[in-house]
Amino acid sequence: VLFLSDIFPTGFMAAENCEIKPGDTVAAWGAGPVGQFAIRSAFMLGAGRVFAIDRFPERLALARQCGAETINYEVDDVYETLQYETGGMGPDSCIDAVGLESHGHGFDHTMDSMKSMLKVQPDRAHALRQAIHCVRKAGVVSVPGVYIGLIDKFNFGMAFNKGIKFKMGQTHTHNYMSPLLERIMNGEIDPSVVISHRLKLEDAPEGYRMFRDKQDSCTKIVMNLH
Repeated sequence: VLFLSDIFPTGFMAAENCEIKPGDTVAAWGAGPVGQFAIRSAFMLGAGRVFAIDRFPERLALARQCGAETINYEVDDVYETLQYETGGMGPDSCIDAVGLESHGHGFDHTMDSMKSMLKVQPDRAHALRQAIHCVRKAGVVSVPGVYIGLIDKFNFGMAFNKGIKFKMGQTHTHNYMSPLLERIMNGEIDPSVVISHRLKLEDAPEGYRMFRDKQDSCTKIVMNLH
């Protein structure tokens, strides 16, 4: 039940915000802890197909364990792959579980990185832009990924012309604790699947470094107090 205080409700709310209908196709950018819960929650809410988009093989492998299809954006073109897999329609909904530190390729990512280094734009929104580009017309873009400041070159015209619905914001954690605890107790989901490391409290600095630098196939670390 450890993750009921944060990442499980965050991922579930992200999926719930997608307004998933039975058999829908969902694409999730970011297969970290929140992304993993968003992917699993999308399936619990009735999605027929879920695509996990990331660059770390171990995170993509974890997503595949629950039935997700995966796209490594350093290998495949995300937009072209999703277009092909959805018959040219695009996913019914897209989840940006990355937020302000998104990575990618192309001119917009290069410009975001430069502006971030120059401190004229704190947020790198490559994943969000790509989600807007990929989602089908009249689809939903759900944003659990954290943004703290300005985003430049936001294609609002594309969002307007496609009739996209945006849903985002801080997670309503307390509203989800009881129903998600019930799902855990019913065996619908095992939240511990995201734990990759268990460390002693005195090893916390090393754990933070490992998580920050995404080393040793790190997904989520739990600190033992004894």
